Amino acid sequence: MSATFATSDAHGHLTELTAALQRAGLLDGESHWAGGSSTLWVLGDLLDRGPDGLGVIALVRRLVDEAAAAGGSVHPLLGNHEVIALGTRLFGRTEVVHRGVVRTFESIWARNGGLESDQDGIDAELFAWLAGLPAVGLDGDHLLMHSDTLAYLEWGDTVDDVNRAVRQILAGDDPVAWFDVLVGLGRRHEYAGPSGPAAARTLLGALGGQRIVHGHSIIGDLFDEPVESYSEPRLYADGLALDIDGGIYDGGPCLVARLSE
Repeated sequence: MSATFATSDAHGHLTELTAALQRAGLLDGESHWAGGSSTLWVLGDLLDRGPDGLGVIALVRRLVDEAAAAGGSVHPLLGNHEVIALGTRLFGRTEVVHRGVVRTFESIWARNGGLESDQDGIDAELFAWLAGLPAVGLDGDHLLMHSDTLAYLEWGDTVDDVNRAVRQILAGDDPVAWFDVLVGLGRRHEYAGPSGPAAARTLLGALGGQRIVHGHSIIGDLFDEPVESYSEPRLYADGLALDIDGGIYDGGPCLVARLSE
């Protein structure tokens, strides 16, 4: 099998993610890579909200190696919850004045489903791995990212420039710069509505590709539908954007989108 897939926003739901990847033919019954030369993109928010963020991270890291050995590839990207978790680890309760507002990473983490069990497992090695994840990826006609926002253009006008800038910020200890990344990745719904297609074209025109693939915004929230009413990713913005966040932590499906053969 050789195809391109994407999934997003597992949020610590290891059992559901594993089952979804097995249904897609990417994992065998023992949760090892079975996708051959296929490619899987994992669009961030591996942890928080669900019971086993560390387990989700461990699975993804193992699949990176197993897929490479089989001639395939697994590409995890950075989500806003990775930034929340790492920022909490680095800055904790430190008060930071950001855009005129006093903020702490720990309070944001607590309000957004942060788990002590995840925090306890973020050692220096895992911190470095998560902080080094790329923010965006380009695979043929698909531009892949976590958040449905134009904020990526604040860090560069090519995929490499964006990834280099975000990595540089997360390699440092400037809390204001960290909050800039967190706030940018927290933006959403910018490809929806009447102005959405134009926004999507702006991003694609700068970074490349013909279609954006993202998570972050639950399909049910974006289209004002109950999470039990859909079971597939949602194409919108004149066909320029594909939302693959089923809303697993809100009772929705864990989606694995098949992007190309």
